[in-house]
Amino acid sequence: MVTKVPPRPLVPGRLLRLLLAAGVTATAVVAVPQAAQAAAPAKDGAKGGGTTLTVAVSQSVDSLSPFLAQKLVSTSIHRLAYEYLTNYDAKDARPIPGLATEWKTSPDKLTWTYTIREDSKWSDGRQATAEDAAWTFNKMMTDENAATANGSFTSNFKKVTAPDPRTLVIELKKPQATMTALDVPIVPKHVWEKVGDFSKFNNDKTFPIVGNGPFVITDFKVDQYIKLKPNKTFWRGAPKFDELVFKYYKDGDAAVAALRKGEVSFVPNLTPAQAAALKSAKNIKVNDAPGRRFFALATNPGARSKDGKTFGNGHKALLDPAVRKALFLAVDRTTIVDKVFQGHAVEGEGYIPPRFGQYFWKPGAGQKLGYDPAAAERILDKAGYRKNGEGKRVGRDGRPLDFRILCHATDPNDKAVGKYLQEWWGKLGIGLKVECLDNVGDPWTKGDYDLAFDGWSVNPDPDYVLSIHTCGTLPATPKDTGATDNFICDREFDALYARQSAEYDGAKRADLVKRMQSRLYDTGYMNVMAYPNALEAYRTDHIESITTMPEAAGNLYGQDGYWSWWSAVPAASADGEESGSSTGVWLVIGPAVLVLVAVGVWAAVRRRSTADDRE
Repeated sequence: MVTKVPPRPLVPGRLLRLLLAAGVTATAVVAVPQAAQAAAPAKDGAKGGGTTLTVAVSQSVDSLSPFLAQKLVSTSIHRLAYEYLTNYDAKDARPIPGLATEWKTSPDKLTWTYTIREDSKWSDGRQATAEDAAWTFNKMMTDENAATANGSFTSNFKKVTAPDPRTLVIELKKPQATMTALDVPIVPKHVWEKVGDFSKFNNDKTFPIVGNGPFVITDFKVDQYIKLKPNKTFWRGAPKFDELVFKYYKDGDAAVAALRKGEVSFVPNLTPAQAAALKSAKNIKVNDAPGRRFFALATNPGARSKDGKTFGNGHKALLDPAVRKALFLAVDRTTIVDKVFQGHAVEGEGYIPPRFGQYFWKPGAGQKLGYDPAAAERILDKAGYRKNGEGKRVGRDGRPLDFRILCHATDPNDKAVGKYLQEWWGKLGIGLKVECLDNVGDPWTKGDYDLAFDGWSVNPDPDYVLSIHTCGTLPATPKDTGATDNFICDREFDALYARQSAEYDGAKRADLVKRMQSRLYDTGYMNVMAYPNALEAYRTDHIESITTMPEAAGNLYGQDGYWSWWSAVPAASADGEESGSSTGVWLVIGPAVLVLVAVGVWAAVRRRSTADDRE
């Protein structure tokens, strides 16, 4: 969907400057529109003008290296900076040309040949070739550190060659269903072949960063901003805005306030309360669309590494399937959807959101674990977890069932659900400490947790989010970081994953993917509680039109491609005058002070600031 708004009217923006120029000294009180609080697309006066699209983000970048990055903000930026072999159509997410213009496979499906386009150049002027793609894949195949983020895509590759600049040939060990959905950024060989230790190189010291996507990364400050400029030679055409900025906001209220003031153009991951408040604001459009994410409860299955060593301090009782099942039965998903997400979500069941209908799975009537605290009580009793004199559940070893759950400090959804869990599980005699941290990544990777609020964005091809629960993604040693989400290593799940990854028949593969979700559901290590809608808002006096994905009713932030920011068209700026909501403000002008006091007071609302904490 491409949304458009009419040109914004000229708003009186000179009044304040005229009053000051006139040398007003006596205190005066006048009412004017809220123009002072909302600005047109930012102008870069030092460089002769230009439009800037500023996106508020609540997530820290984990790495600007495409070989290491896993968080959504980072991978979204890499989609803007680098081409992949193929892209996803904005209309229906089918595979379309990217760096490759076409592809074909051998009769045995073991050799894939891609034709690399002739009109793609790196931002330093050099031609992008098949050799760049071959080098990228070969590096991932031969250096475990380079395979940290996307190694699942190349683990089945046997040989990758570039017989000429326009031809890339990938030979497989066995058929692989993801060959038109390899979500791997292709990097310039002449730049990256100089890198030594890929585990430590974050690609954040030298700018501009050489890429061949629609934007070029020009600057980065940790937990402050990432700046990008249009790639003027991008083969599909340069973006319309003169600069794209992802600006970090730790506080959700501050991000929404910045949107109201016109300091940012776009804010994702709104809370329902914020979305409702913004719908009445002039020059702000709220987008409410089915999301591509899930909101889940992850259970520590016993952190371990490929070398067989265990680590972390997860509660041993959670290794008992009976305990996990009891916790599952004591979660009221309907309440979470109605009370926490206020209806802007769908009740969670399988691992793949309903937006991806081909792979969406629901448990059968005899398999579904609905809200049944009485059944949870019986299961715990039967498993030997009796209540003591104080009403606390204890195991046979006498250790109470007191758990910890990792919570994102700036995430109101985590906190709200955490309170419900404390109430529901407390009735079972189970204690829960909600540990809200600014950075949940450190204890998570160390295995120092019992449970955690989890969530991932799912791509049109679900291979990646399924792969992160396979044994092969565990860290090599306790000191390393693997691509695993939650240290799950289940042989039955792995066997199904191997089969689906080699299945070219769409219907048969979809059936295998559903069986994988069924297995994940039954093990109880992942409890998908909801599929939140994409609640986001942007200023229509900054952005005239922009493409959602899917176009019919889709999201803008975190797309499977670069369509939103590449397609965004700046709004006409009426000679640089400020514009914004018609809500009035009082200007109190005195001898040496100017105070702005808002007439309209909106309720303090909080935004889920870490809904995209994982890719």
